[in-house]
Amino acid sequence: MTFGLVGPAAAFDVPSGQPVELQEVLVEELGGETWLRFRFIAPQIAKGPDAIAYDLAAQDMAHLCDAVALPYMAEHALAGQMIVVSLADRPVAFGAADPEATQFFEAFRPKDNACIWEGL
Repeated sequence: MTFGLVGPAAAFDVPSGQPVELQEVLVEELGGETWLRFRFIAPQIAKGPDAIAYDLAAQDMAHLCDAVALPYMAEHALAGQMIVVSLADRPVAFGAADPEATQFFEAFRPKDNACIWEGL
């Protein structure tokens, strides 16, 4: 079962300096665990010579987990065993294939008010 929490778009500061906006938060039950998916739009990860590379985007995703996902969970009384932070260069429907889109994903376990990288 998946359901989304939608609110007004918000922009966030990240270590790379790229513009990042929250697209949606999804809550999903997978294998007996609750997964929280924080989906962000990050246009600068698009292919091209000036693109933000994965190594920089990975730092942004770790920051977004700590600075956005954990406070969001507390504010909305959400509990989960896994947090997935994704960046896409354009809006893509969850689960849909878009070969033109650039997308990056990282998984974290929330523990002691910190995000522990899981490395999917």
